[in-house]
Amino acid sequence: MRRAKSPLAALFLTVFIDLVGFGILIPLQPYLALEFHATNSGVTGLNWAYSAAQFLMAPIWGRLSDRIGRRPVMLVSIFGSIFTQALFGATQLWHHALPAWGGLTLLYVARIGAGACGANVATAQAYVADVTPPEGRAKGMGLIGAAFGLGFIVGPALGGGLDHFGHAVPLFFAAGLSLVNFVLAWGRLPETVKPGAAPAAPHRARLRELFSALGVPGLGALLAVQFAVVWSFSNMESTMALMVHDRFGWEAKQVAGLFTAAGVVLVIFQGGLVGRLTARFGERALLFVGIAFEAIGMALSPYVGAPLGVYGAICWLAAGSGLCNPSLSSLISRQTDPRKQGSTMGFASSMSSLGRIFGPLWGGLAYDRWLYPAPYLSAAAVLGVTLLFGLVALRKLTTGTGPVSAAPG
Repeated sequence: MRRAKSPLAALFLTVFIDLVGFGILIPLQPYLALEFHATNSGVTGLNWAYSAAQFLMAPIWGRLSDRIGRRPVMLVSIFGSIFTQALFGATQLWHHALPAWGGLTLLYVARIGAGACGANVATAQAYVADVTPPEGRAKGMGLIGAAFGLGFIVGPALGGGLDHFGHAVPLFFAAGLSLVNFVLAWGRLPETVKPGAAPAAPHRARLRELFSALGVPGLGALLAVQFAVVWSFSNMESTMALMVHDRFGWEAKQVAGLFTAAGVVLVIFQGGLVGRLTARFGERALLFVGIAFEAIGMALSPYVGAPLGVYGAICWLAAGSGLCNPSLSSLISRQTDPRKQGSTMGFASSMSSLGRIFGPLWGGLAYDRWLYPAPYLSAAAVLGVTLLFGLVALRKLTTGTGPVSAAPG
């Protein structure tokens, strides 16, 4: 029993520290880009550039972790994040010496590198699948989700607080934190798969693997739902700082507080509630409730006042996300051959990355053309359609242990 818990504890710490470093950047990123005279689309472009790199790298990391193990993949990606965070800091040190186009280019290079390193989320999810039984999978995924949530509490709070000393300080602090994370992961993160256990798939077979995964009953529909949910949430996430800045004049410190509050709600739901709720109602029911929560939150977001209305809307959205994400991850994992967990989670992560590419891309364009209500109302509409699709397409979803239970009634 003790051995079963130890890998998850080490992984939790690794993911948490990684997300603190990532979270530090969240309230600062729009203002870093605006300093180099970026348009709204240029600001949100940093988000989809990050996700494009994630999309390309997630299946590669996932398959590689099946072949050589989870540990080396996690270590390499953490090591790479040291350099991307340092490059962000360097753009601020050189700010006055850089032309606007040069500074913005460096921000994009750093963001793309961070996306490539951040694609290790698929490996972390496969790690959970290695050490949890099917009936405990949602709880394990929720634990990783809680590490994400805690990272979003501590990271933005640190970013907003350290920004008092200048933009470069929190960014170099994040680089130092990644270095600490690498050292801790090297000493504490164990291996959970046997190197060489999964055969190497040739590069040209990636599309065949993806279409094969889509052919598994229920899995294709789950991946489509994942894309839509992530598209909608990233639409909001990439434009929220712009909206509160334009409507209420909020700066980085106030945006940091907003995302910190969202992180608190994520931790409560993913770390404390999702395991109990799953045991009672099942992942599928929680998925549908989470989508409904997010749709309502999106529809209300552009019309609420500051500060209570804005905080209420983003916490409502975070609650929906806290129900959706671990439920989706668990359902996808339970449809997958245990020998292909890394590859399938890699494809699932790629679908999320596609959502994070097109969500901010649409959000920035819609914001520029129709102002702040457009990204949120369009996201609410997509979530409404997704809920109806899921109710139909996933009603007969099964797992290796039988039907996934739904909420009563």
